Amino acid sequence: MKNKSLTSKRRLAQIISILHKHQITKGIDPVKLREIIEDLGPTFVKIGQLMSSRQDMFSKRYCDELMKLRTQVKPMEIEVVYDILEEEYGCSVNELFESFDKRALGSASIAQVHRAVLHGGEEVVVKIQRPFIYERMERDISLLRRASKLLHLSEVFSSVIDVNIVLDEFWETAKQEMDFINEANFMQRFAVLNKDVRYITLPFVRKDLSTSKVLIMEYIDGLAIDDVERLQEDGYDRKEIAAKLADNYMRQIIHDGFFHADPHVGNLRIRDGKIVWLDFGMMGVLNDRDREQIRRAFSAMARNDISELTEVILALGIHDGQYDYNRLYDDMEKLMGAYMTKDLQEIDLGVAVQEIFTVAHRHRISMPKGISMLARGLVSAESTIALIDPTTNIITTAANYMGSSLLDKEQWHEMTKSLSRHAIDSMQKGLRLPSQLSQTLQMINKGRLKVNLEVMDSYQPIYLIDKIVNKMIMCIVAAALLIGSSLICTTNMTPQILGIPALGFVGYISAVMIGVWMLFHTHVKR
Repeated sequence: MKNKSLTSKRRLAQIISILHKHQITKGIDPVKLREIIEDLGPTFVKIGQLMSSRQDMFSKRYCDELMKLRTQVKPMEIEVVYDILEEEYGCSVNELFESFDKRALGSASIAQVHRAVLHGGEEVVVKIQRPFIYERMERDISLLRRASKLLHLSEVFSSVIDVNIVLDEFWETAKQEMDFINEANFMQRFAVLNKDVRYITLPFVRKDLSTSKVLIMEYIDGLAIDDVERLQEDGYDRKEIAAKLADNYMRQIIHDGFFHADPHVGNLRIRDGKIVWLDFGMMGVLNDRDREQIRRAFSAMARNDISELTEVILALGIHDGQYDYNRLYDDMEKLMGAYMTKDLQEIDLGVAVQEIFTVAHRHRISMPKGISMLARGLVSAESTIALIDPTTNIITTAANYMGSSLLDKEQWHEMTKSLSRHAIDSMQKGLRLPSQLSQTLQMINKGRLKVNLEVMDSYQPIYLIDKIVNKMIMCIVAAALLIGSSLICTTNMTPQILGIPALGFVGYISAVMIGVWMLFHTHVKR
């Protein structure tokens, strides 16, 4: 325990030293932030990579700079790998595998991958989690929170990010990635959802042999999806591959609500005429409401319907309600103006979504985790598809998918329910209209009609007035308690505490506590 505490203190000192070296208290800019993250090590590089996809939380120039971050992690020694495997399974590596390749296929901050052969000849890939990575990441995040308080980083970063929100989201995402049973479940769910798609497959996961720290799955050879020359030599049609990939990705988003959050070229291969999806550590999930809003967004973008798109942003986004609708609409109109003269195939959907997020960020509207992961996935999918075939456009696929999906039985059912709800609501409002109009005319006739006006940008003054009124009420309550308790003390009421009637004693204590609370909030927090 003492060694652990000493290690934490040294790491905290190291973090603070790095922050001081970069003069963090004098301000921040994109390049400085990237350099700080690189110096802090793999845990924070992972945070930076997460940040780079969140233009709803950070400005575009910060996201662009953080996209330069790359995780370069030295592979684990083979002895360490063997120790982890033997600890997880309680037997030697030779008992587990017929052969085990000592060279890592890949190495990242959380895990590394080796090729192996099971007894019986089945070729597999073994994903092994780095030792103590969970504890180290948890420690680093906890220490960064402490360093943030010591150096008042919330004030330094206030115009750029909310440090605690970033750390909370990163930690939730990292915990998901570090649970390999979770990844195995993701793979099985993805397989079920895509079982009827003949051109899509994924590695078969050996869930019976996997643990939370070791994942064993089928070895996939095949061709890299961006190896255009080899694909053409083997008779594949690049345009067909790109179109099928775009169609499947839109199906994952719009139909399934369960999509691959990192569809870059390294996670896709071609084997036996099928697109093979790899690495399911991070998957996006959309609920029914979010999927409906995404459909509205795609439809609005295709029709250049600014009003509809603005409503979708407000429906999806997280905000305090203190937004300026007119300014938001104007910003969306300027943004969409650049796309109105373009054909669908000329629009880069990933860039368009990121620009929409930038507008939302400007108006202090953030997006829930699933939507932010969707934006990241769309950007990655767009660039992957462009590498395979530059003429294939994912927004055209989205528009086509939207058109065809309306014919699906499930979509008809959802649309019918929605229209029915709106029809019933409209009917009820229509029936109430005559009586409401009659009441309004009567109030006008009696001179009792009141009109409420909402003045734009008046939230802050109203909020301050509300705080002042609340403090005045507390002062009045404290004074009433003092006067009331003093009157009670002139009586011989029982029971008594220290010779004072108990009711009066409680009143004095309450008045004192309110007074202390008022002093604290007036002098400390103003």
